[in-house]
Amino acid sequence: MASGSTLTAWLSGLDGPRLARVLATRTDTASPPEPRSVGELADRLQRPGSVALALPLLTLPDLQVAEAVAALGTNASREALAKLLGATAGQAGLALEAVLETLAGHALVWSDHSGRLHTAAPLRRAWDAPLGLDAPLAELLADMTSDELRGMLAALGIKPPGTKQQRMTALVAHLSDPKVVAEVVARAPAVTQKLLTHRAGSAPRPPQALVFGTPGPVLAPGARWALDRGLLIQDRRRYGPARMPVEVALALRGPTWHAPFDPLAPSPQLVSITPADVEREAAAAATAFAAHAASVLSACSSAPPARLKSGGIGARELARIGKAAQADDAVVRITLETAYTAGLLARDGDRVAPTEAYDVWAEQEPAERLSTLLQAWRELPLTSTRARDEDNKALPALAGAPPCNGCRQARHGLFAAAAQLPAGQGVKNASDLGPMVAWHRPLADASPTDITPFATVIREAEMFGVIARGALSALGVHLLSYDAEGLTATCRRLLPPAAETARIGGDLTAVVAGTPAARVAMVLDATADRETSGTASVWRFSSASIRRALDAGRAPGDIAADLAAIAAGPLPQPLSYLIADTARGHGRVRIAPAACVLHGEEPALLAELAAHRGLSKLGLRRLAPTVLVSRSSLDTTLAALRAEGYAPVAETAGGTVRVEKVRPQRAAAPVPAPRQTGDKHGTRNTSIRTSKVPGGANIDDLAVRLLAAPPTAPEPDPFGSGVPFGTDTEEIVAGYTKHLSYSDVRQLAQAIDTGTAITVEYVATSGSRTVRTLSSLELDPPYLEAWCHLREAERVFTLSRIHSVMPQ
Repeated sequence: MASGSTLTAWLSGLDGPRLARVLATRTDTASPPEPRSVGELADRLQRPGSVALALPLLTLPDLQVAEAVAALGTNASREALAKLLGATAGQAGLALEAVLETLAGHALVWSDHSGRLHTAAPLRRAWDAPLGLDAPLAELLADMTSDELRGMLAALGIKPPGTKQQRMTALVAHLSDPKVVAEVVARAPAVTQKLLTHRAGSAPRPPQALVFGTPGPVLAPGARWALDRGLLIQDRRRYGPARMPVEVALALRGPTWHAPFDPLAPSPQLVSITPADVEREAAAAATAFAAHAASVLSACSSAPPARLKSGGIGARELARIGKAAQADDAVVRITLETAYTAGLLARDGDRVAPTEAYDVWAEQEPAERLSTLLQAWRELPLTSTRARDEDNKALPALAGAPPCNGCRQARHGLFAAAAQLPAGQGVKNASDLGPMVAWHRPLADASPTDITPFATVIREAEMFGVIARGALSALGVHLLSYDAEGLTATCRRLLPPAAETARIGGDLTAVVAGTPAARVAMVLDATADRETSGTASVWRFSSASIRRALDAGRAPGDIAADLAAIAAGPLPQPLSYLIADTARGHGRVRIAPAACVLHGEEPALLAELAAHRGLSKLGLRRLAPTVLVSRSSLDTTLAALRAEGYAPVAETAGGTVRVEKVRPQRAAAPVPAPRQTGDKHGTRNTSIRTSKVPGGANIDDLAVRLLAAPPTAPEPDPFGSGVPFGTDTEEIVAGYTKHLSYSDVRQLAQAIDTGTAITVEYVATSGSRTVRTLSSLELDPPYLEAWCHLREAERVFTLSRIHSVMPQ
């Protein structure tokens, strides 16, 4: 294990440019201040978070070498590492040197002047058992007594030295020689040889929990012979399986075994392409997507989608948006996710509505629109077009799932993999990019529903035009280099400007080539039904679509004028006839709002009521000589007319006169006098008794207790029990788990604090209810990280989706 002082010494020996490269390879998104000294830089690089930021950026050979160095531990040297990886010479040896240079640039692995390799302190803990190997012999023997070491040396036929340190050194030197280990194992009983061979090829098992009052672990057959000679070492506390030192395991695996090392990226089948071919296909895909995205967000602007109670936009709303925009589910999902990330959409109560930023975005040219969505897509912490979960349940969009850095790295790995293709070459099948992504970003996450590796991410890139003809387009180059200005300039070059006119034909259709301008799309969406969207968009006029515009308050002349303003030529006669015919029958029946109706047989009297100034607050309006409508309720209107000296009568819903009966007022039943109690002699006690409070205490005692109480009492729980939170964990959990009772909150908090397993009822993102047994709980509000026994894997759960808790 490398120490901080070793890293400080290594950094001190670097020149200025190499120190700058070490800093440049650290992708700290928070942009911390520059370190003021080499010691401060070394301290920062030794933190676990620094390693966590660097590991996802490593390629497969980088991780393989880092794992091999971690497996060697204190015995790591360039020679031992090269031998372990089978990279002692040739291209493999040169590749190993390049990988070590990369790891040194990340300050993960470096060598001192003697050639010994050191690792960053948190790197060794990145693997529970690197290469399936346990700790080195010296580390496992540290707890052994001098007598135990003497016994091991004697069993091996070696004369024990005098001191404990000398005995440990002799034992380590003896068992570090693979030939010696092979000779010792050859003399072992057959059952011991079988046990050692099995243990050498499998990862070490974690120690079992210590249960007091129980005997030590039962040794496997043949284990005692190996324990007596140091081939296996029992934990000093005598629990858990016996451990095999890394030197023994490597010797038993044999000289022909090498740790995996793949310095060369996969070689897919390539085809010749020209830059013009790539640019033409990228332009077509980007233009179609820009048009689809505009129509999807326009549909959201017209009718904001409703959110599910469990969060997100469900399948029904997604289908409605897709039908209105003539876009498939993948386009709708990726548009909603990128627009939400870019701030074009936001939650508004139980709906998701466009923001003011959307209005600005909608007025921009297609190039600027696409650039905004592309930059948001690059940093999306999820795979936006994933529509099904592990149980094949439909997933809502904008569900607020926990951020997935592996999904982001899959996207960046695709850019890096495609950028490594030779100039003028592209993969024959886009799916061949999947293994390359796995090589460039081995820690990236692929969708569990992908038939081929990273198929979903590749399909998204093709939708945007980032991948075209199996190669990285200019859009992808700018995304890879984080060049926002270059990305926008390339979008302007690839995408035509917004179409300001539409071709309106005599078949009552309107065709717009390319992406329609905001005004063109608004006019056509208001007066016609969209049939197709993409490279060319088509709308169809009908009596229903024209009637929809008339219902919105548009006059027939205004509709014709707006369409003429965006038409490439004069309006065809069939469309003008359609507008006129629809307008002629529009509004023949009128519906007026009314709280009540006034009618009588004297037109003059009703005209007088309509003109009366004292009744103006009623909002009376004349519909016929003998009919008035009022905006006020029946009782209010009745009272107002009577106050002005008129004598109206009210009618029932059936048209008969309503008889108004005034019920006589009656007082409530009298409260009975308090019961008088008698004493033990039977005499009646008429004195006033001391008032009692719940719990049996009288008011005087309660006053004394209140005066003696501290000035600030603990905050009670919000569930009404009056019991304060017992721990900070309870208060944090209660703040996020709105569906749990106080007892459930306490059970969940106790499981988190004590590390015990617990069973919960969980509502998944798809809305389905499942029962999960969880262990190894770690609280990260608003999420809970735990080992899910149903999936047999680490999972992240949203606290607000836990609906009940059951003890394990």
